[in-house]
Amino acid sequence: MKTEYDIVKHAKTLELDKVLQLLAAQTSTAAAAQKALEIIPSMDYEQVRTLLTQTDDAFCLSASFGAPSFGRLEALDEILSRIKNAGRLNAGELLKIGELLSVIRTVKLWRGENGAGANNSLDGYFARLTPNKTLENEIKNAIISPEEISDNASSILFEIRKKIRKAGSDIREKLDRIVRSGTSKYLQDGIITQRSGRFVVPVKAEHKSELPGLVHDTSSSGATLFVEPMAVVEINNGIRVLQNKEKDEIDRILYEISVKVSEVYESLTASYAALVDLDLIFAKAALGYKMKATAPVLNDKGVINLKNARHPLIDPKLVVPINISLGKDYKLLLITGPNTGGKTVSIKTVGLFTLMAQCGLMVPCESGSELSVFSSILSDIGDEQSIEQSLSTFSSHIKNIIKILQICDRSSLVLLDELCAGTDPVEGAALAQAILEKLLSLGAVVCATTHYAELKSFALMREDAQNACCEFSVETLSPTYRLLIGVPGSSNAFEISKRLGLNEDIVSAATKLISGENRRFDEVIAQLLKAHSDVAKEKEAAVEIRRNLEKNKNTVDTKLSQVDKQSEEIINAARKRAEDILDYAKNESNRLLGDLEDMRAKINKENSADMIIKARSAINSTVKHLEKNADAGENADKEFDGYVLPRELIKGDAVKIRGFSQNGTVLSQQGNTVTVTIGSMRTKVGLQDVMLVNNKKPQFQSRRTVKTNLDKTNGIAKTELDIRGYATDEGLMELEKFIDSAILLGIETVYIIHGKGTGALRNAVRKHLKTLPVVKSFRPGVFGEGEDGVTVVTLK
Repeated sequence: MKTEYDIVKHAKTLELDKVLQLLAAQTSTAAAAQKALEIIPSMDYEQVRTLLTQTDDAFCLSASFGAPSFGRLEALDEILSRIKNAGRLNAGELLKIGELLSVIRTVKLWRGENGAGANNSLDGYFARLTPNKTLENEIKNAIISPEEISDNASSILFEIRKKIRKAGSDIREKLDRIVRSGTSKYLQDGIITQRSGRFVVPVKAEHKSELPGLVHDTSSSGATLFVEPMAVVEINNGIRVLQNKEKDEIDRILYEISVKVSEVYESLTASYAALVDLDLIFAKAALGYKMKATAPVLNDKGVINLKNARHPLIDPKLVVPINISLGKDYKLLLITGPNTGGKTVSIKTVGLFTLMAQCGLMVPCESGSELSVFSSILSDIGDEQSIEQSLSTFSSHIKNIIKILQICDRSSLVLLDELCAGTDPVEGAALAQAILEKLLSLGAVVCATTHYAELKSFALMREDAQNACCEFSVETLSPTYRLLIGVPGSSNAFEISKRLGLNEDIVSAATKLISGENRRFDEVIAQLLKAHSDVAKEKEAAVEIRRNLEKNKNTVDTKLSQVDKQSEEIINAARKRAEDILDYAKNESNRLLGDLEDMRAKINKENSADMIIKARSAINSTVKHLEKNADAGENADKEFDGYVLPRELIKGDAVKIRGFSQNGTVLSQQGNTVTVTIGSMRTKVGLQDVMLVNNKKPQFQSRRTVKTNLDKTNGIAKTELDIRGYATDEGLMELEKFIDSAILLGIETVYIIHGKGTGALRNAVRKHLKTLPVVKSFRPGVFGEGEDGVTVVTLK
């Protein structure tokens, strides 16, 4: 019978607890951190699918908008329990409730501003968040700190404290007069102090009778008495009464706010629970981002297919990715090979990835990898020798296997490391084979490691089993940690011994002691390994060739697209030019016809010859102008052949334009498209259809002087602005100066370093960037850029 204990025990063997510790470190709230450490893998397929969908949705939201800020809330279960029972909260507890309300409002607002309306599996959690700005503000305005209540908490409290300050001022005035009067010679020091909340003066013990009053304290030496003069006793009594009233009013205020909190107990607890769940889900997404992980494709068929899987607890710089498949064509994967070659890590990776997925965690492997949901993940890994129980390593492993056989069924994943090791090899191999046969008959999916040669033959003979090995380089005498499926491993004991310097006579004698059948088997394995290695190299070469072909194809496609676009732009420009010429011709014709009509009205016998000469002259002039336009366009086309711009275009450049006789002025450039004005006309032309009239840059008189924030070192402009620690307003001012400077220097991409912190500065920066017309786009930093502590801005 499967129990929660069994699940937790085997999960710890596979080091899931260490992964959960990494998850807890990604949370913001104490409750979510505790919840992360207590996660138990789900065995329900639909629930696991839901968990992974939530993590993937949180990952997408974080990648698009940055993760929401959950603050650093302490666990509030005890406080919420007291609220339920109508208990009065103190100032510190109410401040925590105020902070909770602030986080609820902030997270709700974050969702409203980022992708709201699009279907998302997390919307149910966001919907349960119920902000209460009124109560939040009341707590904030009334309570300054756990020890201090604001004067403005109530009008009554304001008046009481005003009277206390007035009475205190009156007492000081009276005591000052005593200190400055003739009685000052009886005082130890000319100061006014307090004892037991009452104003007193330090009097020399021997002059006690000279200053009538109440003694409230004595110095440790006894030389000084702290006396409350009779002149201020009544005022001090009044202050004491006011202080009691102040305390009563503070109690009333705290009780009143506590009642208001208790009235929203249901929505508050529901919001808190949703907030903790969201914090945990976004922590899963953050861990996935940190591990460069993906959400696996789920199935309930027992099929595992991992592509370039990397064990999450091994240093990313040292881990070697493995490809491993199991459960589809064969139920048993038997991994052999030398010690320290990576066999144990391989089966642990399979088990840990399965557990992580069933916890709703992404796994560090390539997208498209498959994992199945199992009802139990059972393992026998490591040396569990028990001195207290007088059990040997072998006995301890057998006890574990007996337990596994009792639990195992068709929905179980079984992981066995060095099966039946630690006993007689012949008996151990036979027992191991029998155990594997039993597990297969129960329908379990099994991944096991072994040194027994007999089990290699066993896996070769069965259709539902497959050999695998961890590659070992005899030349370097070290493992490569690559997992080769379909090839049984070899211990390479003889070859390793020779390379380490063992006498060849001994190695030769040992070789003769091995049966011919075993030698032939080892030779076949060696040939298989060599063939597999050769095929792997050829496959890598083929993949590289295919990658290059795809790259070249993409380049060709891009070029063809550019040619098509340029052709279309040339045709459009020619069409536009023709339309301009036609319009000009129509206008001139209309003008000439009008002139002719005027001439006909004015003509007479006396001036007819002059009028005809003028008309003919005007017509000839117009025709020549039209011919000149046409010739200029034709000659201009030839002039543009082979022309390359000597520099980048800037606003104000005077340019010739293919197909136009009149020069234009550059307004802007985006990629290969230039916006120009020709007279009063504004149009867009291709970069290849533009020629600079002269290489001199236009001069502009700046309306204002902008002081650049881009420091230069060795002549190189820095593209980073670090505003960590700035107040929001100061940070935004620095941001605007920095953007202005970047525009002037022609920089396209800049990096704004605002840190993660509470997220307030980050959110303010990104919200402000949306309002700047010079900003083309922006995004959170990716791995290696500072992640969500950096915003990368692309300028127009």
